[in-house]
Amino acid sequence: MDAPTPGAWLRAGISRDGGPLREDEHVVWLQSGACYADSRGFAGTTSYDGRQVTFHHEVGSPGEDVATLRPDGSGLVETGTNTDGSTFLEVWTPLDGGEGPEGSWRAGGAQTVRVGRHVVHVDAEGTGAHFELPGSGQD
Repeated sequence: MDAPTPGAWLRAGISRDGGPLREDEHVVWLQSGACYADSRGFAGTTSYDGRQVTFHHEVGSPGEDVATLRPDGSGLVETGTNTDGSTFLEVWTPLDGGEGPEGSWRAGGAQTVRVGRHVVHVDAEGTGAHFELPGSGQD
């Protein structure tokens, strides 16, 4: 699969180091161009080397994730490695309302990404929040 295309994604489950797939929190990832924001509290840019995507954490919680994305029906499966060597598998499903305007803004140490009616804001301290705008996302 190519580098991430713009989209609004809800995590349906995560497996760490080969453990069971589970979900115990509401995690939203928004991708607009090369910029992304994750409601867990990190945001930045992505790069693609022709095989893997690197999520550069430039705002909020530090780190860098290197992953491979593959389609699974309308969803995505992400497998990768964290900088500490631990591995992960995440299953992502598309969010309703992800069509429409999209973009990313960085100011004052924070980054905000909008895709359709979804917005994720990450501040410099690593606090992430997901908001859903009223309407159809076609505004």
